[in-house]
Parts: sequence; structure tokens; C-alpha cells
Amino acid sequence: MTSFTQSTGTLVPLTATSPSAQAPSFTRSLPWIEDVAKIAPRDARALSKLFFDQLQFLEEGTHEYQYARNTLIEMNQTLVRFAASRFRNRGSGEMDDIVQVGTIGLIKAIDRFDLSRGVEFTSFAIPCIVGEIKRYFRDTTWAVHVPRRLQELRIDLARAKEELESDLGREPTVRELAAQLTLSVEEIIDGLVAANGYTADSLDPPRDTSDGLVRQRSRTYVDTVGGCDPAIELVDDFHALASLLAHLGERDRRIIQLRFGQEMTQSEIGHELGCSQMHISRLLTRILAQLRTGMLSDH
Repeated sequence: MTSFTQSTGTLVPLTATSPSAQAPSFTRSLPWIEDVAKIAPRDARALSKLFFDQLQFLEEGTHEYQYARNTLIEMNQTLVRFAASRFRNRGSGEMDDIVQVGTIGLIKAIDRFDLSRGVEFTSFAIPCIVGEIKRYFRDTTWAVHVPRRLQELRIDLARAKEELESDLGREPTVRELAAQLTLSVEEIIDGLVAANGYTADSLDPPRDTSDGLVRQRSRTYVDTVGGCDPAIELVDDFHALASLLAHLGERDRRIIQLRFGQEMTQSEIGHELGCSQMHISRLLTRILAQLRTGMLSDH
């Protein structure tokens, strides 16, 4: 069993045959760590391998299993703090929540880690922790629904903007952000627009309506909101109609386009298509009835 000095924490080497009096009776093959906070990161990595190696042979639910698992969680809190630092631009008041969520990701990583794969635990754990934090922001902090791709882009934009502002001494342009993130200008614009959905202001707080030394009657933002546009319902109708038109045959769509798009008469349409005016009239009646039925069923 490897010995550890006081500089890396108070560790008591244990063996199966000679347990230390300073350690609880349930420990057998693991060193007892009195103060995890004193362990240097380098030693924490070596100890983690030792604890993972023993954890796979311990029975879940036993005191020794819980000791090994909890010690791994405490020893690797530096990974959580490292991952959480990527989100520091969100404000110090939220950092405690980020660390707590990151710790959940760490616990999941510990429970899923397989030492036999030959992968360093650090390489496996960091993506798990960051992924858990991103899911937290995606699921709980956005005021409106925004695609996951744009939610993650908002984080990258905030970090790139902070770096460029530090280098340039001014706010970066869209093109400079695009070059920094190796994205197109259109993608950057989409990300900036989507970022507006991260928070939403209430309509109830009063506005500052002071005019010089004379303070006007307090008003809220909702006082400035206009009334409903009577034609707004047509927007839904147009969307529904567009879908129905897409399912028409090519000739039927052509007739609708000539009649209502170019405002041609039935006789003119018949001449265009080589049909009689009577035949065009019957076709229009059928097409409009089909569209009307579709509109009513959609609503």
C-alpha cells in the first residue's frame, strides 16, 4: 500500500489484515482520508484510480461502498469548479446553483465510469459535468423555447464576446464574432436574436415617466401595449391554407394561381388551359370545396 505524507492530507494506509485504529472499522482495502480538502490535485488523481479500482469489488449499499463513492465525489470537486468556471459570465449569484448541478454531473460520471476502458476519469467526467450544467440552463432558465443548438451558441457567444472585448477594447462586431467562432454571419445573428429569449421582463413594473422635475402618473409597460389587430386571425388561416394548397395537384394549384393570383376570369383560364369556361367553373367549385373542408377540419 502506498504511503501518503501530511502535505497531501492526513491519510492512514490500511490493509485487509492490519486496519488502523484511526479509521472506521468498515474500511479494509482503502486508505482513510480525514481531510479531503488537503489532498493535492496530483495525489487526488492517483487516489481516484485506487478508489475506482476497489469500488468495482465493493457491494453497493455497504458502508465501505458509500465511503469510497463519497470520497471520490469530494476528491473531484475541483473538476466541478473547473467546469463551472466556463459559465462565470452568468453572474456570481448563480454560481452556487451551477456548482450544485455540476456535482450531480460528477456523481453520474462516477457511477458510470469504467476503469477497464483505460480512459482517464478527468477526460470522462468533464463532458458529463458540462453536459449536466447545459441541460440545467436549457431546461430551467430560458424564458421562451429556443432550439438547443442556439442555446449552446449563446454560451459560446458570451465567452467570445468577453474575450474580444478584452483584446479590442470595444464591443466586437458580428463579423468579428463570426471569425472568432468560425461560423457564418447568419449563424451569429441567429444566436444573438435567440439570446433575447433567455430572460423576459414583466409588463407590470412601473416605467420611469419623470419629466424634468415633474413626475408624471406612474404607468406600466402593459399600458403602452396596443390592442388586438382584428386581422391577426388571418395569419393562422393563411398558414393553414398554404399547407392545403401544397397538397393539391399541379393543375389545381395552377387554376387557383390564375384565378386568385392573376385575377383571371374563368373564360381566360379556360383559354389558357384549353378547357371550356363551364369545365373551369366545375373545377373551381370542387377545389374551393376541398380547401374549405380542410380549413374547417384544421380548426
